[in-house]
Amino acid sequence: MTPAEQFARAKYVSLTTYRKDGTPVATPVWLAVDGGELFIVSDADAWKVKRIRRTSRVSLTPCDVRGRVASGAVPVEGSARVLDDAGTARVRALIARKYLLSRLGNWAARVLRMPKKPVVGIIVTF
Repeated sequence: MTPAEQFARAKYVSLTTYRKDGTPVATPVWLAVDGGELFIVSDADAWKVKRIRRTSRVSLTPCDVRGRVASGAVPVEGSARVLDDAGTARVRALIARKYLLSRLGNWAARVLRMPKKPVVGIIVTF
């Protein structure tokens, strides 16, 4: 079983990115797995995106919505890359397919004509 397949059933993962000085910063995120690859979507101006642009090194661990990692959960090291617009559109579709709340939020934003913050897709390879 590949690392991506291990995360396929998880609702959340703790995505750990690293500051310039090497300090780890963990954030719980939604994820989607497709074709053995793991995908995440994030606001384009999020600090995790800035850290990934600086260094691709990441670590993933299954967690709950608050980022609490279960005892005994083993982190998996990977490499992350920010995707272009076409890749981001694919990731948004994958996330919407998996998470009802994402579909509801997208629908509400369209109906209420709310301004959308720019988002980017992130791919993690192992």
